[in-house]
Amino acid sequence: MTAKRPPNVSSDSGTRRALARARDGKALDLAEAAILLRARGDDLDALLAHASRVRDAGLEAAGRPGVVTYSRKVFIPLTRLCRDRCGYCTFATAPHKLPSAFLSPDEVLEIARQGAAMGCKEALFTLGDRPEDRWHQAREWLDAHGYDDTLSYVRAMAIRVLEETGLLPHLNPGVLTWKDLQRLKPVAPSMGMMLETTSRRLFTEKGEAHYGSPDKDPDVRLRVLEDAGRSSVPFTTGLLIGIGETIEERAESIFAIRRVAREYGGVQEVIVQNFRAKPDTAMRGMPDADLHELAATIAVTRLVLGPKVRVQAPPNLIGEEYALMLRAGIDDWGGVSPLTPDHVNPERPWPQIDDLAARTAAAGFTLRERLTIYPEYVLAGEPWLDPRLREHVAALADPATGLAREDAVLLGRPWQEPDGGLGGLVTGGRADLHTAVDAEGRTSDRRADFDSVYGDWDALRERLPGARSRTVGADVREALRQAEKDPARLTDEQALTLLDLAGDQSGAGADDAGLDELCRIADGLRREAVGDDVTYVVNRNINFTNVCYTGCRFCAFAQRRTDADAYTLSLSEVADRAQEAWEAGATEVCMQGGIHPDLPGTAYFDIARAVKERCPEIHVHAFSPMEVVNGASRTNLSVEEWLHAAREAGVDSLPGTAAEILDDDVRWVLTKGKLPAREWIEVITTAHRVGIPTTSTMMYGHVDTHEHWVRHIRLIRSIQEETGGFSEFVLLPFVHHSAPIYLAGISRPGPTARENRAVHALARIMLHGAIRNIQCSWVKLRDDLCRDVLVGGVNDLGGTLMEETISRMAGSENGSYKTITEIAAMVAPTGRPLRQRTTSYGRPSEERAEAARRSDGVCQSVVRPGVTS
Repeated sequence: MTAKRPPNVSSDSGTRRALARARDGKALDLAEAAILLRARGDDLDALLAHASRVRDAGLEAAGRPGVVTYSRKVFIPLTRLCRDRCGYCTFATAPHKLPSAFLSPDEVLEIARQGAAMGCKEALFTLGDRPEDRWHQAREWLDAHGYDDTLSYVRAMAIRVLEETGLLPHLNPGVLTWKDLQRLKPVAPSMGMMLETTSRRLFTEKGEAHYGSPDKDPDVRLRVLEDAGRSSVPFTTGLLIGIGETIEERAESIFAIRRVAREYGGVQEVIVQNFRAKPDTAMRGMPDADLHELAATIAVTRLVLGPKVRVQAPPNLIGEEYALMLRAGIDDWGGVSPLTPDHVNPERPWPQIDDLAARTAAAGFTLRERLTIYPEYVLAGEPWLDPRLREHVAALADPATGLAREDAVLLGRPWQEPDGGLGGLVTGGRADLHTAVDAEGRTSDRRADFDSVYGDWDALRERLPGARSRTVGADVREALRQAEKDPARLTDEQALTLLDLAGDQSGAGADDAGLDELCRIADGLRREAVGDDVTYVVNRNINFTNVCYTGCRFCAFAQRRTDADAYTLSLSEVADRAQEAWEAGATEVCMQGGIHPDLPGTAYFDIARAVKERCPEIHVHAFSPMEVVNGASRTNLSVEEWLHAAREAGVDSLPGTAAEILDDDVRWVLTKGKLPAREWIEVITTAHRVGIPTTSTMMYGHVDTHEHWVRHIRLIRSIQEETGGFSEFVLLPFVHHSAPIYLAGISRPGPTARENRAVHALARIMLHGAIRNIQCSWVKLRDDLCRDVLVGGVNDLGGTLMEETISRMAGSENGSYKTITEIAAMVAPTGRPLRQRTTSYGRPSEERAEAARRSDGVCQSVVRPGVTS
C-alpha cells in the first residue's frame, strides 16, 4: 500500500486568502479547506488561533466558557468478531483466538460494576459489525443464548447495565439501520460510529484500507449518520486520518459531516483521530499520521463545523501534544477510563485523569466531567432523550449545566416500559380538539419549537428534489389510446404525458380537452371495474394522542406534550368514543395517533382490546406502518410477531398511511424522522402475508414531481400483484395552510385542481386490474372537486369520519365530519347511486344501516351547533 501524505506547502496566495476568510468568520469552501489542511509553520499557528477563537465562542454560548470536557468510562468489548476486514484494525480477530464469541452477561456486568465503583458513568459498548454474518461461532453462540442477532444481545446487556449498575450505555455496534436505531434508542442515551472517510477509492480498490469491508462503504456510513439524526439520537462520529486518503478526500469528509450536523442537529461530537500503525496488520508499514497534520485537521474541522459542534482528540494517541490539540480547537478529550484499556488501541494507555486535568489547566482550561450524552441534549430532553432513560440520566446530570454531577451516586435503576400502557393515563390536554377545531381552530399556526424540531430549514432546501427537465414526451393521442385500450401496458413516459395535461402550477401548458378525455377513459375503467355505485363507510376517526416528536414537516397535527393544543385520551375515553360511533351506526373505527414518547409498544394492543371489549363487532382499522414499527421496536419484537399480536388483540386491518411518497429523496424532505420507504413496504407486505389487509395511500403536491407520483403508483401496483392485500388506493392532496414545510417557504401550496383530476384519473388507469377501489378525500377536496374526480375514475368517498382532526389542524376548510345527507347532496349532481359499505366493501347489515340512517351517520356529540342531521 502506498502512503499518500500531503505536501508541506501550498500556494502562498491561496493560503493567505483562506486564512483571511477564516479570520473574518467567513464560511470556507471545499478548496479553501483543502488548502488549510496543508498549513504548516506560521500558517498553521494562524489557523490554530482562528479555530481556537471559534471554539471559545461556542463554549461561551453554551454557558461553560473555558471548560473542556471528558467522560469517565469503562470499555466493554462485547465481541471482537466482525464481518469486516479493515487493513489497520487489531480489535477484530478470529474465533480461535478468543475464549468465547461474546462476553457473557456476568463478564459484562463485572466490568460495569468495577467501573461504577471507580466513579465511571459511561459504559462504552464496542463490538464488530454483525459478526454472525461471517462467523458461524457467533451465530451459534447467539442461538444457544436465545438472541436473534447481535443487536438483540447489545440491547439486553444495555438494559442489564442500566438496571444493575446505573452506568449509561454508549453503543458503538457499527452500521445500523433506521429500524435498529429505533430498537436501541430506548436503552442508550447516545450512540456512535466513526465515518472515518468518504473516500470510495479506499473502499473499492484492492489493497486499500477498507477494501473487502462491506460496512465501510461511505454511502452506507453517511446513511447511518442521517438516520441517527432523523431518529433524534445524540450521535458521535469522526474522521480517521492518515489511512491513505488524499487531502481533498479528507476535506470532503469534513463537509459531509457538516451537512448531516446542520440538517438534523444530532451530531453531538466529532472525533478527529490520527492513524497509528499496529503490528500484525496489513497497514503495519504505513507511517503514523503527523501530529501537526492532526492539529491542522482539527482546526479545519472546527472552522467548517462551527462553534456548536464538539470536537475531540483522543488523548492517548497524541503523545505530549496536549497543548497543541487545545490550540487547534478541541473542547473535549473523549472517554477516559481509569479501569479498562483502549481495546481499539491497546498499546496506547489512557492518561491518568489527574494528569489530564493538569495538562488542560496548563493550557488555560478547566477539565469537567460530562456524561455520554452531551449537556446540550441532556438539557433539551425530548426528543433527544427517551423517557425510559430520563431518570437514569437525571440521577447523574447537573440539572443546571447538563454536565456530570460531582456528587452523583451510581445505583442501578429499573428500566421498563411505562406501566399499564394507556391504562395508567387519564384524558388530558385539549381533548375536545376533535370538535373545537371546527368552532375555535388551533391555538397558533405552529409549534413553539418550530425552528428546531424539524431540523435546519436552510440545509433542507439543499435536499429538494430537482424539477424534471422538460423534454418532448410521449404522443398525447397515443398515450390516451394506450390508456383506454390496454392500461396495464401504459409506460411511465406515457403516464407522465397524461399528467402533463394538467399543466404546471400556474396552469401554463394545460390541455383541458385532453384532460377531459383522460377523465372519460378513467371513468369507463371505473364502470368496468366496480359499476356506478358511489360508496362510503360510516366510521369514526379516533386519534388517541397528538403528542409526537417525529418531526414530520408536513404535519400540523403533532404537538409537544406541553403545547396548548396537545392531548392524550385514556383507554376508557377511546372506548367511549368507539361505543358512541357504534350506536350511531358505524361499522368501523379508524385509530391512529402521534408517536408519543411515553407510549409503550404494547399500548396499541390495549387500545384495540378496549374497543373490541366495548364493541365486539366493530371493525378496528388501526395503526399506520409508522406505529407498527414503533410498537415493534419498543417491544423488541419483529414486525411479523408484533402484527400477529395486534391481530390477536383485535386489529382487523391497517391504514396504509405514512406512505406520503415512497421515494426517500422526497421523504427526507417531507419528514425528519418517519420510517424510510423500505420499512413501509416491509410492514405492508408482512401484514398482507399474515392475513391483515391494508389500504394504500399517496400524499402529493408538496415537494414532489409528477415522476414521483407515477413511480409511487407503479410501486403500489407491484405490491398488490405480489400480495393482493390492498383494499383501496386513497389519494391525499397536500393541505398546506398550517403545514410547517409550507410555512418555512419550502413546499408548494398543494396540487392544482387540474392536477387533482389528472392524478385521480391516472391512478384508476395505472391500477386497473389490480386495485378496484379508488378513493378521494372529501376532507382535502372541496365538494365540487370531489364531483369532478367522481366522473374521472373515483368510486369511493371514504367515511363520515365523525372527527377528522389531522387535516383540519393543517388548515382544511371542509369540516371534520360529513353526514350521510351531506354526502348524498354532494354526489347527487353526478346522477350516480350512493351506497353504504363496510371496510372491506361489503354491505352492512340492515341493523347497521338503520342505525346509520337514524343518526345520519354521525354521533350527536360531535355535531356542530345549529347543524341538524
